[in-house]
Amino acid sequence: MPSTFGAALKVTVFGQSHSEAVGCVVEGLPSGIAIDRERLAGFMARRAPGQGSWATPRREPDHPRIVSGLNADGKTCGAPLAALIDNTSTRSSDYDRLLRVPRPGHADFAAFAKWHGNQDIPGGGHFSGRLTAPLCLAGGIALQYLGERGIRIGAHLLSVADVTDEAFDVLDNTPASQTRLADQLDRLADGRAFPTLDAAVAARMRAAIDGARRAQDSVGGVIECVTLGLPAGVGSPMFDGIENLIARAVFGIPAVKGIEFGRGFEAATLRGSQNNDPFEMRDGAACPRTNNAGGILGGISTGAPVHFRLALKPTPSIARAQDSVDLVGKTDERLCVRGRHDPCVAPRAVPAVEAVCALVLLDALLAFPAETDE
Repeated sequence: MPSTFGAALKVTVFGQSHSEAVGCVVEGLPSGIAIDRERLAGFMARRAPGQGSWATPRREPDHPRIVSGLNADGKTCGAPLAALIDNTSTRSSDYDRLLRVPRPGHADFAAFAKWHGNQDIPGGGHFSGRLTAPLCLAGGIALQYLGERGIRIGAHLLSVADVTDEAFDVLDNTPASQTRLADQLDRLADGRAFPTLDAAVAARMRAAIDGARRAQDSVGGVIECVTLGLPAGVGSPMFDGIENLIARAVFGIPAVKGIEFGRGFEAATLRGSQNNDPFEMRDGAACPRTNNAGGILGGISTGAPVHFRLALKPTPSIARAQDSVDLVGKTDERLCVRGRHDPCVAPRAVPAVEAVCALVLLDALLAFPAETDE
């Protein structure tokens, strides 16, 4: 079961929701990175459980232990970086029945079909959102490295259920639009607990999530992510394009079911004259005037903001009774899921999306940089 992605920067995630620990190994980090532990802890805290009625009540401190990859000065040393995050709050007995009776919408049945009862069920095992904790650890380091080089990544909840936030000002690529987009990222970086641009929208989203929870149900959402400052020429055509790399990696975040870049599926309804991004000269360099392409053409960055949206399904683990089967006894069953589950996974997935985007783009910069014209 491979749990690794990346070319020049390889990230491997290991562990299960209720194993002793989860963790990651990151190979290919440039040496000399001075990790700001306080910033890393703050970033990981955005993903941590137990933040309110809109999240799982499971509480985990998520204090990472970096056990290799740093020198005596605390900087990356060129060796693989390995880190562990202890699992300290598990209730495995809540999952006893699920080895035989799979949750509708969850990977339980598919895992049974593949491993015939040998899979680890408690907490969802290796399919759990718990595995986004080491992703955020690795990605938090990549975010710091990219940020020092003028590359900025941010994401927010664009929608939850039928409640929609202000969208990023990203499809226009004028200097004024870029200024507004930078301001939007500044607002998201102020430490707000719920990742929306509009505080009033955040309250309505939380109410929608709480309503689903009280009804023993769940809701999904859409996450919008943008990257500023990635230079033109990064990436590769065909199978190692920026879209390919991002899509492959973000589908490792549980509950992700769809992705679109720039105008995305809306582009199919437009004419070429409407969808094409005209070029113009700015400060001696060619620049797209608009950004319907989402900052990527032919798998290679254009210098415009890299922009994508992800659809996340409603949490499948709900307390409401659902039809299922006993895979061992071969009988129809009714299932009410026990345990501690997010009524909406999208809010805590936002930092995981930023982390994965940072890891992918750092990998692309290392593996597929723009060639010099000398």
